[in-house]
Amino acid sequence: MSAPNSSQPSRRDRLRPFEYVAISAVVALFMGFVVVLSTRQVTLALVFTGITFIVSLISIAMLALAAKPGDAEKIDLTEQDHQSDSGH
Repeated sequence: MSAPNSSQPSRRDRLRPFEYVAISAVVALFMGFVVVLSTRQVTLALVFTGITFIVSLISIAMLALAAKPGDAEKIDLTEQDHQSDSGH
């Protein structure tokens, strides 16, 4: 097997946005389920589900941005900076 191209993101990096959306969807569905069981109004549950999805997705994304990069990420960022400086 050949070594993966350093300019291509890893599978974990490609799936990270999907993880954020999936977590937000689970939280939103839970909220919608709670609202529909407590009020018996499907329309209200759909509104709360949509609002919860958006708020949780933004919150998770902001928390991800606030996290400090690890050593591997710092090395990767440095390599990308050097590649962009060389014109590639």
